[in-house]
Amino acid sequence: MKRTYDRGARFYDAVSGEHLVYRRGRVAGINLLGLQKGDTVLDVGCGTGLNFALLVEAVGAGGRVIGLDQSADMLAMARRRITANAWSNVSIVQADATDFSALDLGVSGVDAVFATYSLSLMSEWRAAWECMERALRPGGRAGIVDMQLPTGSAALLSPLARLACWMGGSDIHAHPWNALRGSGGDRVEVTVGGGHIVAAAARIP
Repeated sequence: MKRTYDRGARFYDAVSGEHLVYRRGRVAGINLLGLQKGDTVLDVGCGTGLNFALLVEAVGAGGRVIGLDQSADMLAMARRRITANAWSNVSIVQADATDFSALDLGVSGVDAVFATYSLSLMSEWRAAWECMERALRPGGRAGIVDMQLPTGSAALLSPLARLACWMGGSDIHAHPWNALRGSGGDRVEVTVGGGHIVAAAARIP
C-alpha cells in the first residue's frame, strides 16, 4: 500500500475526489476540533497538505501547524504547498505515524491532533492513535475524519465508496473515530456526504 501511496503523490489532489466529496469532511472536522488562535496542531498523515490552509486559518499567525507523514513523495508535494503559500508557521516531519513522539516533532506537546482519511490507510491505526494521544498536552483536543459505507438513501452509492477506498488503499470498515468514544470527553460527531464521511472530535483528559 505504501508504494502505491507514494507513486500517486503527484496526482493525489486531482484524483482523490477532494473537491467533490472529501473537502467537506475536512471542514467539518476542523470546525469540531475547536482550534484557538495560537494553538499548535499536529496533522497526522498530512499527505500533500490539503488540511494546511484550513488549519493555518484556524490557528492564526501566532499558531503552528505540524504535518507528519511517512511518505517522502507526499511530503515533497506538501513542501511545495507550504512554499507557494509562504506559510512560515507550517513545518513537516517525516515519520511513521504508528511510532513517533512529541520529541520527533521538536515540541514538548501539541494542543490538538488531527487525522483526516489517513488512519484507515494503516493496518495498525490504533498504534497511531496512541502516539497521537501521547503527543497531546493535557486537556488537548483530538479530531478524526474518515470513511464508512454511505447510509440511508445514499447507501445505493456503496459500490462507488468501496471502489474509491479500494483504489486508495483504505479500509472502509476501520472506523477509527471510535477511538474517541472511549478516551475523550466533550465528544461531538457529525456525518456528511450521505453518511460516507464521519467527523468526530473530543477533549482528551
